[in-house]
Amino acid sequence: MSSEDDAGGEAPGGSFWEAGNYRRTVKRVDDGYRLCNDLISCFQERAKIEKNYAQQLTEWSRKWRTNVEKGPQYGTLEKAWHAFLTAADKLSEIHLAVRNHLAGEDSDKIKAWQKEAYHKQMIGGFKETKEAEDGFRKAQKPWVKKMKDVENSKRNYHAARKEEKTAHTRENHAKADSSVSQEQLRKLQERVEKCTQEAEKCKDQYEKMLEELNRYNPRYMEDMEQVFEGCQEAELKRLCFFKEMFLNLHQHLNLSTSESFHALYRDLYQVIMAADNQEDLKWWRNTHGPGMAMNWPQFEEWSLETQRPITKKEKSGKMADDVTLTSILPARDGVVSQTPLQTRQRFSYQEEQNSLFYDSLRAPTHVNGGKEDISEWSDEDTPKKCLDANGHEEDIKVPGVRVRALYDYTGQEADELSFKAGEELMKISEEDEQGWCKGRLLTGQVGLYPANYVEKVGS
Repeated sequence: MSSEDDAGGEAPGGSFWEAGNYRRTVKRVDDGYRLCNDLISCFQERAKIEKNYAQQLTEWSRKWRTNVEKGPQYGTLEKAWHAFLTAADKLSEIHLAVRNHLAGEDSDKIKAWQKEAYHKQMIGGFKETKEAEDGFRKAQKPWVKKMKDVENSKRNYHAARKEEKTAHTRENHAKADSSVSQEQLRKLQERVEKCTQEAEKCKDQYEKMLEELNRYNPRYMEDMEQVFEGCQEAELKRLCFFKEMFLNLHQHLNLSTSESFHALYRDLYQVIMAADNQEDLKWWRNTHGPGMAMNWPQFEEWSLETQRPITKKEKSGKMADDVTLTSILPARDGVVSQTPLQTRQRFSYQEEQNSLFYDSLRAPTHVNGGKEDISEWSDEDTPKKCLDANGHEEDIKVPGVRVRALYDYTGQEADELSFKAGEELMKISEEDEQGWCKGRLLTGQVGLYPANYVEKVGS
């Protein structure tokens, strides 16, 4: 809109009162409907911007949260770094809420008002536009008719004056020309008088039509003003509604009034201020520096117990946690009894070192044809050893003893036997300190089993 329009000056294209110039006001009704669509589209695009920003914040937070967790930063500063990412997630939620307001609540409100204010016709256009058009046309029709009469009378009057002027010119030329007869001069003088009379007659008609038009002008202005005011009232409703919507949009977009927005940055600031450099340095000292505990080497006396080889059962990862085997099964005499608890305990750091030492001794080297033949004992096949009087190791010879299972047992590892209550097997090694024996099933399978799950046949 030009500054001339804002100042109340005459708009280009003629005055409102001229015939047909009311159509600018009628067109404003259609423009109001289009402006509603434009307003919806405008803030739908803003809603997409809010959504994209929220998604980018979330993706940024997810990416850097992983990087920070896997990175070298530690302590309270790591918490502060994470606080930025948490703040981004909260800010993402706030902008998603803004997006939902813009694309949902606000857009729906505009559409509802638009539907109520503008009613489409089956033949096209809007009911409000047709009513305004019909009102202006009805108010302007009589005035336009009178205006046409004025224009016609004006045109006739001006034509008559022109004829009169031409007649006077001819008369004057004839008077100056001696060759013109008196009869011709008389006719020219009569022509002048006739043109003068016709001009006066047209003037009277022109003045009469103009007077009638001027008498009708107040009525015309009143009727046009009435229709115009109806359009103004409708436009006032649209302007008020748009202002209300702008205030709503401002409220939804203005995060400076949001308590959650302020709380987000307030909490972030507090976490940053809580970062303690000395606390972080102290943590590093105690976790990775001189403050760490240390099992310093101490003198240990040699004993047979400390040299005992550690079996695979003791070195298994499952031994880090106690494994308790429990079940209640019927014995062979039909009496229900509870299975004894069988727990495999942890072994000490020193026992593990001894085991590693003896593992190195279990791989004897045989020289065959100048080549070394290295054979490794598996933990299951490693024979029990003891020291003789000369300090040399020798296998503990255990004769096969028939035993019978008192309870069902299902092996927990690949090197353990599984059997049912009443099943017989051969015990081929003595019970170790953990309560396990090596045995062989009738199928030939060799493995470990809890010693207190069986009894000697004949006992």
